[in-house]
Amino acid sequence: MTKIISANLNGIRSAAKKGFFEWMGQEQPDFVCVQELKAQAPDMTEDFLRPHGYHGHFHYAEKKGYSGAGVYSKHKPDAVQTGFGNEEFDAEGRYVRCDFGNLSIISVYCPSGSSSPERQEAKFRFMDVFFPHLAALITEGRELVICGDWNIAHQEIDLKNWKSNQKNSGFLPEERQWMGRLFEELGWVDVYRRLYPDTTGEAYTWWSNRGQAWANNVGWRIDYHVATSGIAAKAQSAAIHKSSRFSDHAPLTIIYDHSV
Repeated sequence: MTKIISANLNGIRSAAKKGFFEWMGQEQPDFVCVQELKAQAPDMTEDFLRPHGYHGHFHYAEKKGYSGAGVYSKHKPDAVQTGFGNEEFDAEGRYVRCDFGNLSIISVYCPSGSSSPERQEAKFRFMDVFFPHLAALITEGRELVICGDWNIAHQEIDLKNWKSNQKNSGFLPEERQWMGRLFEELGWVDVYRRLYPDTTGEAYTWWSNRGQAWANNVGWRIDYHVATSGIAAKAQSAAIHKSSRFSDHAPLTIIYDHSV
């Protein structure tokens, strides 16, 4: 069995203070994909780089206190790639790929467009350049699991207030269509939805800090495992950890009947 966790930390230092690494040690996953480190290399202590003896590989943003992604693994990877070959978005620290035999684990942090029209335009640019990259990955013939914060709720069941959010970033028609094309045209699989096609409120992974979103479970499902069909078919179960809060996101764990 292979246990893979995806977790947007909303700041690795903040999440550490809230017990994330203690929880990670209890869970004993094979891989942990983290996003939104909000840290640069000098900020990374030994506890952040190698918690519990895991191997950590990271892609830092050039801008301080911003973005950042990483992959933790029990075993040393055969190869590591940071960035996906786009100058604009690689400067923002959004992509880490680690290869283990015929399996690749990728941590991705897709841009949010909610802060300004300019950032929404940047998000559309990201979608335009990331789609062909995802198409190319499929042709490698490897098993891949891309974990991360995609900042898009794909379907109406993926957020509480879908009707009032149809003109808001994260649920725009163009974003939802783009996500659908990954699954329908390219053949990627939304692993959680494969396991639980009809789950609504229990599927949410992010809650706004505004109002009483967490208390009232006014959430969004924007954190995903997106995988090639072979390993997606081996997914056994998924869990979203909500009993403790490390950030405004909840970690998404999926267990696969696959040996590394």
